[in-house]
Amino acid sequence: MKSENKYNLQDRLVKFSANIILNIGMLKKNFATEHLTKQLIRSVTSAALNYGEAQGAESKKDFVHKMKLVLKELRESQVNLQILKEADLINQREEFIFIENECKELVAIFTASIKTTKQKM
Repeated sequence: MKSENKYNLQDRLVKFSANIILNIGMLKKNFATEHLTKQLIRSVTSAALNYGEAQGAESKKDFVHKMKLVLKELRESQVNLQILKEADLINQREEFIFIENECKELVAIFTASIKTTKQKM
């Protein structure tokens, strides 16, 4: 990831979603991975889309609400990634570690952003 985009959250969420989509092949093929990957794609893309909605928020309260939706979807994605890892459904561990770390960083960023915004309200 380019350093100038590291702090552009919309780009980061879009790239994170695209990275998941492009690397679905790193998973073993079975019913469980099919189920989990469909849900993972829904949650990561929802996080990016909800962040776009947050940018158009009508108030700080509305912004916080939409940011909480982003965080909820990211946490869901994080648990999904943990399940895939725990069930030993990953073929390419190196790329998976990058994806897992990016998800953790995004959760931390959105948690802090929500907290900061609430303190300013």
